[in-house]
Amino acid sequence: MFNEDHTDQRPTGDSSRSAHSHSVISSRFEQFEKRQGELWRLTLLVLFLLGLAYAWTSWDSIRSLAHRFEALPIGLVILVILFTLYTWKKTQEISELRGLMRGLEQHEVVAPSDRQLDQLFEIISRSQQGYRDLIDSFDDVLLALSLDGQVRAVNRSFSDLVATPFQQIIGRPLSEFVQDGSGEGPELVKRAMPRFLERRQWSGVVQVRLKSHTAVFYFDCVAHAMMRDDQIHGVTVLARDISALRRNEARFTELFESLQEGIYITTPEGTILDANPALVRMLGYDSKEELLKRQVPEIFVDRAERKIVKEQVERQPMMQGREITLVRRDGTSIVCLNTAGAVRDNAGRVVRYQGSLLDVTERREMERRLHQQQEFARRLVDNFPDLILVLDTAAHYTFVSPRCKEVLGYDVEELQDMEFGGRTHPEDLPAALTLYRDIVAGKQTFASLEVRVRHKQGDWRRVRFNFSPLCNEKGEIEGVVLSGRDVTDLKRLEEQLIQAEKLAAMGQMLAGVAHELNNPLTAILGVTELLREREGTDDSSKRQLDLTHRQARRAARIVQNLLEFSRPASPQKRPLDVNSLLERTLQLHEHSLRRNNIAVDFRPQPDLPGVIGDANQLIQVFLNLVTNAEQAIQEIRDTGRIQIRPSHNDNRVMITVQDDGIGIRAEALPRIFDPFYTTKRPGGGTGLGLSICMSIIREHGGNIEAETLPAGGSAFTIYLPVAPTQQPEKLPDPSHAGLVSSEGVRPPADSLKGRAVLVLDDEESLRMLLQEGLSAQGLRVDCAATIEEALAQVRRSSYDVLLCDLHLSPGGFATEGRDASSHLLEAAGAQKPVLIYMTGDLIETAQGTSNRSEPFCLQKPFHTSDVLDILREVLSSPAGTRHG
Repeated sequence: MFNEDHTDQRPTGDSSRSAHSHSVISSRFEQFEKRQGELWRLTLLVLFLLGLAYAWTSWDSIRSLAHRFEALPIGLVILVILFTLYTWKKTQEISELRGLMRGLEQHEVVAPSDRQLDQLFEIISRSQQGYRDLIDSFDDVLLALSLDGQVRAVNRSFSDLVATPFQQIIGRPLSEFVQDGSGEGPELVKRAMPRFLERRQWSGVVQVRLKSHTAVFYFDCVAHAMMRDDQIHGVTVLARDISALRRNEARFTELFESLQEGIYITTPEGTILDANPALVRMLGYDSKEELLKRQVPEIFVDRAERKIVKEQVERQPMMQGREITLVRRDGTSIVCLNTAGAVRDNAGRVVRYQGSLLDVTERREMERRLHQQQEFARRLVDNFPDLILVLDTAAHYTFVSPRCKEVLGYDVEELQDMEFGGRTHPEDLPAALTLYRDIVAGKQTFASLEVRVRHKQGDWRRVRFNFSPLCNEKGEIEGVVLSGRDVTDLKRLEEQLIQAEKLAAMGQMLAGVAHELNNPLTAILGVTELLREREGTDDSSKRQLDLTHRQARRAARIVQNLLEFSRPASPQKRPLDVNSLLERTLQLHEHSLRRNNIAVDFRPQPDLPGVIGDANQLIQVFLNLVTNAEQAIQEIRDTGRIQIRPSHNDNRVMITVQDDGIGIRAEALPRIFDPFYTTKRPGGGTGLGLSICMSIIREHGGNIEAETLPAGGSAFTIYLPVAPTQQPEKLPDPSHAGLVSSEGVRPPADSLKGRAVLVLDDEESLRMLLQEGLSAQGLRVDCAATIEEALAQVRRSSYDVLLCDLHLSPGGFATEGRDASSHLLEAAGAQKPVLIYMTGDLIETAQGTSNRSEPFCLQKPFHTSDVLDILREVLSSPAGTRHG
């Protein structure tokens, strides 16, 4: 019965358990359906919010990129595909769950097994965990709040942010974890809540401070209302941490404001969108707003330049360092370096330009001045007469001025490759190296040294170098500067001056010697003449007297040549006989030629026309050529021959001086007449002789040509223009130089008888000669050795003629003859004697014209007959006397 009862009651119990299980499963299924719908809506909302937030926060960054990211859409497509696959998988799980639920509904009578229930709950749990894993994988913060601020759900990012486990966050107020960083949170929520309830969404940046941190965080938030039965029962918030972006923006803003370079953003149309303070100051504006009112073309000096800049920016990813010229507010221009790039949209169109400007106006001005100074220094060095060399501390050339070509014959590149001292004379090299080391070591700060340096052509040049240190900005010696001046010609000139001084001293000595020799020669000539004319002199004595007279005349001629050579008269051009000039030249050099065994072949040309010139200068030219020929012969042999040939053509006289000496090298011929150029050994010549000869001949309207003879030796040919038709003037014989004799009929000898002559001369022999010779012709002759004696004679008696020596030295004191004669003429009173000077010096022209205003002059040595001739001339004047 228990069993039947029990059996009868079993279907009833099973039915009630089945109904209860079905109600539980239906309830669970309804909950699952609701949660599934919420999960789908939440997933779609999250995706939408993520896309919106990404677009909101990254749109400006994407647009500012200069490159096109074609792969970005492909990446988004792949992301969508992956998400679709994930959703499909979850949908399969839900479909499986639904199939299981339908099977349970269809078998309500049969109770599900425990395995089916476990399988069902495993599917549900796995699905919920998958969606939670999806939400937790977001890097952004995701949380769900009730309207009163209670936390209903969060993802792992929020849990990690507040460092609190998930279980301790749910159901607690949000204010326990974060607080408003600005202090206006409650008021802001109170003001924004009505609008949020109306629109059911909100977005913005929130500044918060975490309870566990003191730092301030910035979140870009998007909030949406959670609806249930068309009623808001909560809020979902998606927040992205943009604190780092904000800090970067703050740093960028600070950098933007503090940069010294000008930063700008403009549109392709020319509108200035933004500029930093540096650019405002650079362009001279008072405020940024004032600058933003201007258009870009307005601040370009040349608007065409702006067009070129635009084209370059659009063609290049980034234009760097292009120089442009802009106009400041005050109208002045500035030079800037422009670095710019173009920002494009998704279609590749330029939406704006942005870049920086660096003001290089002062730099360009400094560069201009520096270039000007460098150009000035370069020109100064190029035109500086000295050679400039710069050496480093290793004695290598770091700079060589172009003057090296002129001084040493080397190009700059050739000299830079040489080592210091490589062309210096071995005797001078140690001193140069020692001085260089002393300068590098700082032992000396300035020093000079004259060294011999070999020219590229092989000859030695004397260069005076100044050494000084070259220091860097720290004052450390990093090299040596040498300035070298070629003093070769100067040294030769110094030698020439020394030689000239020697010659001048020798000339003075010769002049004094010649003057002193003329007095005894005058006496010798006069005495021999008197003795020859004396009656009773036998033939042997006459021959001896003739020999003595000839030798005295020869000595007189030598003395005359010495006077002409040592103290030449002032240049005076007149018609000259070239044959006579050549004879006089050979007489001057006769002794040297004979001593050196040099034979001279000179053949005068009788019909040779005269030339216009200065005798002394032409003799100097001939003498120099003969001397050079003599020296050229001595270089190769002990004897030689010089040939001198005068000739002429229609309008020129030629004089050829030819020798059989060493000859002239072919490379030396073009420079043979250059000043200071010589082919002789050191000390053998100054190099000025032929240069002076050429100068003298050119002053005479002629020229000199030199050639090397094929058989050896050289030839110099002088060309002089022929003088106009006029009898050339021959040089007077030295024994008669300066004398005037009457070529006409002489007055009778008795015209001199009874005339009175006063002789003033400090030479006793001359006084005795004149007194005896003139007294023999019937003249009354008184002699005086001093001015005092002569004054006493003049005061006692009157005289017709006064013979006065120009150079008196009684008692060793020199007295000017002109001063003495003036005193005597003054003492003579009204009856002044005719004044005739006597001198042993060289006189330039013959005296004797009757209309002259200067006194007559007798050049020693002279004959007694010469004195008588000039006395007859002066005393035969219409007045019968000449007043000096």
